[in-house]
Amino acid sequence: QVQLVESGGGLVQTGGSLRLSCAASGFSLYFYSVGWFRQAPGREREEVSCITGGDAGTTQYADSVKDRFTISRDNAKNTVYLQMDSLKPEDTATYYCAAGPGFGTRTCQAFDHWGQGTQVTVSS
Repeated sequence: QVQLVESGGGLVQTGGSLRLSCAASGFSLYFYSVGWFRQAPGREREEVSCITGGDAGTTQYADSVKDRFTISRDNAKNTVYLQMDSLKPEDTATYYCAAGPGFGTRTCQAFDHWGQGTQVTVSS
């Protein structure tokens, strides 16, 4: 069964850090790009970051999180991480990971598998 499970969310104060995990089962993340998205109540879903497939992958970030968030992958654990530092109240949202084609023109453009999300709340 193909599945993505996010974990690591929680409540943190402004300036704090969290590390989100996206663990895959039923398929190998090596062949997939993985994106992190977030959605706050009343707002559209926003792509936060993405990493392409392969051993290390290339990364991209939304301007709103650049220099604060770091995406990485551990293929041995079939997991992608999102390290979030210097958190702000505006980072409060449900965070989702999604997997799509790891190579080629569609990488980080289309996503086939989605997780259920993990809540991140940043208090001021």
